[in-house]
Amino acid sequence: MTISSSLSAGVAGLNANATRLATISDNIANSGTYGYKRATADFESMVIGGLAGAGTYSAGGVRTNTSRLIDEHGPLISTSNPLDIAIAGRGMLPVTQEVFLDTNSGDRPMMMSTTGSFRTDADGVLKSETGLVLLGWPADADGTIPTNARDTSAGLEPIVINANQTAGDPTTAMNLGVNLPAVDTEVGASGDTLPLSVEYFGNLGTSETLNFSFTPTVPASGSSNTWTMLVSDSASGGATVGEYTLTFDDSRTNGGTLASVSVVSGGAYDAATGELALTVAGGPLDVTIGKIGDTNGLTQLSDSFAPTSITKDGSPVGNLTAVEIDEDGYITATYDTGFTRIVYQVPLVDVPNPNGLVSLSNQSYKVSPQSGSFFLWDAGDGPTGEVVGFAREGSTTDVAGELTNLIQTQRAYSSNAKVIQTVDEMLQETTNIKR
Repeated sequence: MTISSSLSAGVAGLNANATRLATISDNIANSGTYGYKRATADFESMVIGGLAGAGTYSAGGVRTNTSRLIDEHGPLISTSNPLDIAIAGRGMLPVTQEVFLDTNSGDRPMMMSTTGSFRTDADGVLKSETGLVLLGWPADADGTIPTNARDTSAGLEPIVINANQTAGDPTTAMNLGVNLPAVDTEVGASGDTLPLSVEYFGNLGTSETLNFSFTPTVPASGSSNTWTMLVSDSASGGATVGEYTLTFDDSRTNGGTLASVSVVSGGAYDAATGELALTVAGGPLDVTIGKIGDTNGLTQLSDSFAPTSITKDGSPVGNLTAVEIDEDGYITATYDTGFTRIVYQVPLVDVPNPNGLVSLSNQSYKVSPQSGSFFLWDAGDGPTGEVVGFAREGSTTDVAGELTNLIQTQRAYSSNAKVIQTVDEMLQETTNIKR
């Protein structure tokens, strides 16, 4: 009976608008929630016997299809915490719940979040106030990230930053810029040895010294433009690690620059790079003295002996002072000695259908058959965007739009209630016919 179908359609309309009201209220309530993705309720008509010219019509009513628009992006809001993290574009941060910290990585469930405010707890674990723990790939001791599988979370580990940790950076390269006095290689010169000591840092952060001595070759007449350079290492008990014969050019075009370097003992000289391959107690150490004809390095000019430019890498043992994340997802630790080191890489998780993810509390999500399998990307590669530190992603709720929807839903609900009231009155009239 068409009156009965009208009653059913009115009830269905009440249920549909009640569902829509629930999504609107949730959106408005979370308008200030970081990372919130708004929910929607779409209406779909139901048709019963919709043949043209049938002479009668039965109302099918309406049903709702709710979804969460996870692929929408909220505005990025600047903060003061370096580990407030958001994504500028597609991709999500891999996280897990703190209750699974003691679980093996292969058994630990991986969840996703588009933003989070992470701080260390008493054990140094980076987690949000809602208990979401940030996951990443740990770096090796030299700061490089090993190769990891991209279709599994087995290699991901909870990121742990110990505030009291210390680290040293051994010296592996040194640039030696020194001017030797040209007058010392002329006839009648004293032939005194000129010493130079340069500090470097060993593998355990200890301060060591590389001692250079330059002895001129005094000729019987004219100028030899030749020096003997001895290199000794304090960490090796003062043992000589290299001896070289240096000859300088005295031509008009390249006067004062190296003309040749002859190895007497020790590491080889690479004329293409100007490096000496020395071996000190802690391992190899490349010392750049300059290429042939290069004014940057050892020179022989005028009458002064002076270091012009001595630089080296490495640093002594330092204490951790700051931790930041860059646009590529690398978490870098900075120490009070100026030394920086990559400690973790945070990959970005992507799925074919983000809206198919299962929504969980605290703006987190997990993979479902509708979303498809996940893949771990380096930030900025493939479809993913960059990682943004000092920022949070805001809610995608448009309060003005939701209030408009609220008014429309209220009127639609009242209209469906009026349909039910009208049907009730018509049924009452039908009952009165029999009296």
